[in-house]
Amino acid sequence: MKILALESSGLVASVAVTEDGNLLGEYTMNYKKTHSQTLLPMLQALTEMIELDLNTVDAIAVSKGPGSFTGLRIGSATAKGLGLALNKPIVPVPTIDAMAYNLWGTDKLICPMMDARRQQTYTGLYEFVDGELQTVLPQCAVDISEIVEKINKLGRPVVVLGDGVPVFEAYLQDNCKVPYEVAPATCNRQRAASVAALAEKLYQEGVVETAAGHKPDYLRLSQAERELAERDLAGRDFSI
Repeated sequence: MKILALESSGLVASVAVTEDGNLLGEYTMNYKKTHSQTLLPMLQALTEMIELDLNTVDAIAVSKGPGSFTGLRIGSATAKGLGLALNKPIVPVPTIDAMAYNLWGTDKLICPMMDARRQQTYTGLYEFVDGELQTVLPQCAVDISEIVEKINKLGRPVVVLGDGVPVFEAYLQDNCKVPYEVAPATCNRQRAASVAALAEKLYQEGVVETAAGHKPDYLRLSQAERELAERDLAGRDFSI
């Protein structure tokens, strides 16, 4: 099975190809450029380096969210375009699940954290049992205090990763009551290789979509949608 994976849910842009559990190639950038500038050129460079005929892939995997609204739309549009052009299915991979998969094999609790602004984080809690990723808390958008409270209640050592960790570092130091470690640079951000590895398992479980039917999972309204709803609420007359 050959999987082409795309990851653009946050600041990281990443493309990878796996075949039967082997990583054929991965191109990852974490720099101040928009994904519209980087994702397709990275894909082209990777396919040329590994001499990949895109028609030979079995599925297109994409990080489906949550994350940056713009980043998710770019990744989704790219995956849909490839899927439609190549007549290949889409494997939608939850962003936070894939981040947790970076830490395969750890015996500690795993807590990915993406900065969702307004003191909120896209997060979840995971563990590996007999080599299989298990969900303790499904991916969600919550206040940093809420996820730290859940970690404290579980009372287990935890590894944290993601761009939310430096944002909430002071809060973690002051409020996390269990031992925690920050994942190293090799595995503390999104990676398309993890998206691809998890997608292979999801594909075998039948978790696939048509290219036409795929859409991102934002988990919450965009800032523009929230502001519109707030203005609409403020303009209503609730008098009786």
